[in-house]
Amino acid sequence: METRMSMNPDAELTPAEMNEQKLVRLGKRDRLNAAATSPAGGAYPVSVPVTDTIPAVRARFGDLEADAVTGVTVGLAGRVVHSRNTGKLCFASLQSGDGTRIQAMVSLGEVGDESLAAWKDLVDLGDHVFVSGQVISSRRGELSIMVSEWQIAAKALLPLPNLHTELSEETRVRSRYLDLINREQARSNVIARSKAVASLRKTFTDLEFLEIETPMLQVMHGGASARPFATHSNAFDTELFLRIAPELFLKRAVVGGIDRVYEINRNFRNEGADSTHSPEFAMLEAYEAYGDYNSIADLTQKLIQDAAFAIAGSHVVTWADGTEFDLGGDWARISMYDSLSAAAGITITPETPIEELKALAAREELEIDHPIHGKYVEELWEHFVKGDLTRPTFVMDFPIDTSPLVRGHRSIAGVVEKWDLYVRGFELATGYSELVDPVIQRERFVEQARLAADGDPEAMRLDEEFLRALEHGMPPTGGMGMGIDRMLMALTGLGIRETILFPLVK
Repeated sequence: METRMSMNPDAELTPAEMNEQKLVRLGKRDRLNAAATSPAGGAYPVSVPVTDTIPAVRARFGDLEADAVTGVTVGLAGRVVHSRNTGKLCFASLQSGDGTRIQAMVSLGEVGDESLAAWKDLVDLGDHVFVSGQVISSRRGELSIMVSEWQIAAKALLPLPNLHTELSEETRVRSRYLDLINREQARSNVIARSKAVASLRKTFTDLEFLEIETPMLQVMHGGASARPFATHSNAFDTELFLRIAPELFLKRAVVGGIDRVYEINRNFRNEGADSTHSPEFAMLEAYEAYGDYNSIADLTQKLIQDAAFAIAGSHVVTWADGTEFDLGGDWARISMYDSLSAAAGITITPETPIEELKALAAREELEIDHPIHGKYVEELWEHFVKGDLTRPTFVMDFPIDTSPLVRGHRSIAGVVEKWDLYVRGFELATGYSELVDPVIQRERFVEQARLAADGDPEAMRLDEEFLRALEHGMPPTGGMGMGIDRMLMALTGLGIRETILFPLVK
């Protein structure tokens, strides 16, 4: 087995050292292939006779006392992550995909001279190895397989990183496969995300929502204020856009009579990337006919609390840094205008002139360059209030001019029935009483088109097909959207590049 060639055992291998080890391993691959008795053997056999898994064997025999012999023979495979050769006895730690490990003991007495010599010559750290043998417990009480037969299942041509040294964030993100091999937290993140998404689907199914799929390539981007990615279809000879939201198609489904509908899929926004934003991200959107922004807030709270329970067995989740965060109970609902007024020390309403808002922004040394009232209100709110929100909080009733697809408030002029859910100080989800009047919707689209003509790259286009659907009649509806990646941030305490398995990097 090769040894690390770097003088510092905790250092990353240099490119020259990496290449030298690869050449050595390629030689072993060639020897394995030359010795194979069939085309299906060699360094990469088509299969190995696995009968058990490492987690299952550990669950069954994990309580063995030292020096115990079970008389049970198993065949299992795993990746070699530690190895020690001591003459007539070799030890290897085999790791399964979930990180569970078991010791393999390869002894002269069990396998013979030729097989033991081949193990020492051919097996490297990182290789996938099949072993068959009796389940025992070593003198030190370590659960082990006393190997009677073994076989390379897949030869690793590049060495593993040092498993005792934490990988850099850059390496973790760019080479997530190494992160998954190396770090328990990385594997836990994948499991948590899978459980959370499964929980979302179960909650929706229990509430009789239907899951559908909508187009990702669209001739008209819409459903959010965001800059799209553009591409070109050779078949149709037309410009297409990667979707920024599934909203306008999900609403078509509601028009068609699918009263409770949702989708979990990918969105793409050609904007900045930071600790809470990614150009490509997983999104949940749901619509409930005859609901409103209050009922959809109740639904959102249940979805997240159910997901927390699926991961942690409780509404209190434990973040990666050990902090406990309580997602239980009924979450607070506060007014955007009222909370801003209280924090700023002056009364701010939908009728407050934009000149006064500009003066307040200047006083606070905020640079806000936008022609509409609502943008000032929202950015001032973020400045004064957002940072103090730790517990899950629904921020209700937004300015009408920043929410062109939302119904006007039933009792407050100048605002819409919209909320944003903040958890840990970042926006996790948004919900609406949907605008279903096609005449007003057209007026809002026309205003958006004017903003686009004035140079706003995030303004929506006038979508005649969507308006035509609305003109066939859409019932009163509550709708919500939530980033799956951000939900995992709230449940795990991690940044977005950790909750996305393979994030986009330069």
